[in-house]
Amino acid sequence: MSETLLAFKAGRAYRRPGTNFVDARPEKGAIILNNGDDGLLHFMWKNRTTGNIEEDLILFPSDATFVKVPQIGDGRVYVLKFSSSDQRHFFWMQDASSARDEEFVTNLNGYLDDPDYVPQWGTSQQQPHASTSAAAASTSTSTTQPQFQATQEQINQLAEILGNAAGTEASAPPALSLTDILTPAVLGPLFNEHPELIPALFPYLPPDLPVPPSAEVLERIINSPQFRNALANFDQALRTGLLGNLVRGLGLPEEAGTGVVAFLRAIQEQADQERGDSMETD
Repeated sequence: MSETLLAFKAGRAYRRPGTNFVDARPEKGAIILNNGDDGLLHFMWKNRTTGNIEEDLILFPSDATFVKVPQIGDGRVYVLKFSSSDQRHFFWMQDASSARDEEFVTNLNGYLDDPDYVPQWGTSQQQPHASTSAAAASTSTSTTQPQFQATQEQINQLAEILGNAAGTEASAPPALSLTDILTPAVLGPLFNEHPELIPALFPYLPPDLPVPPSAEVLERIINSPQFRNALANFDQALRTGLLGNLVRGLGLPEEAGTGVVAFLRAIQEQADQERGDSMETD
């Protein structure tokens, strides 16, 4: 059975013939390391716009390495090179932040050296907000970033998930966090019992997870160390009380960004209002 081992955003680049210059291509892409149905390790490049796999290389243990090209000024261009041949495949990191570049490269090379490698996550030296797009958005000064607009259905479903959680938190000690509420044991059954949630949630997951939406995929995500770490960082960011700009993009009042309880309460109130408006128009 095919299994995605690692994936991250990266574009392709090409060396100019007869020179040492490397030109980056603008297409949005992702590098995917896959343990194929054939039992072999596949290094793939996927076009994130078309969804097509445009490169699929079969790799053997210890034959390939993924290393930084030091001559490139910004340092985010890498080359996949082989010890058994002169092949060179160039790529450039497309994540807006370089905070996790080293982490992705270290784990990729771990798999290239040993297919049984166990990846190490959360080792990057980064600020707490760097691992979540939500927290990063709170510190951005750009006005061109698209904002998430929740539909009524998504709001209602999210309220059902978090409304009870808010009640749980209200009676719990003040130290209770999102990681205590949104556990795999709580979230997992929701995806099986409410499969209609999956298509609504999947477009807002990181684009470096190029897998079809399914309950199994979401189950793997919510059990991953990356998700738990991201949730903890978002919880910490909420507790700073500085996420007013972010939550306005969710259609919530600014005070929803002042803490965990305020955030959950605002979601519940918005859902109640949407339900009321829906009943009036029926």
